[in-house]
Amino acid sequence: MLKEFKEFALRGNVVDMAVGIIIGASFSTIVTSLVSDILMPPIGILVGNVDFSSFFIVLKEGKTPGPYVSPSTAKAAGAVTINYGMFVNTIISFLIVTFAVFLLVRSINKLKRQEQASPAVIRTKECPYCLSVIPIKAIRCAQCTSELKES
Repeated sequence: MLKEFKEFALRGNVVDMAVGIIIGASFSTIVTSLVSDILMPPIGILVGNVDFSSFFIVLKEGKTPGPYVSPSTAKAAGAVTINYGMFVNTIISFLIVTFAVFLLVRSINKLKRQEQASPAVIRTKECPYCLSVIPIKAIRCAQCTSELKES
């Protein structure tokens, strides 16, 4: 059983998948930072100096009564909240990641279509007399020295 597990774990597909997951997790961290640190502050300013991550609804007061200035202070007080501002940030992160994956898949598909569309270039032909392979532009066979008809 250990041998089978080792065989499975060291297969190329599993290693490739592990590398993809690690890079994906790292990419997710970068996108989260992009959204919360770069994109959302200007959007918040455009909307009127609003920080989306601080939008929340208090469902149940905590030990210390509100109002609470942020979801973290509400949580520290033991309040139950719906943090819809964080959800907005997460949706924007998702859209950015989805768009990046779309662009990647689109590029790969475009390359595949180009490969399929371009036929293989024929660079050689057979001599009709000795059947040796010669360049397509040859007018005389290098093997049997026969003169070839232009085709």
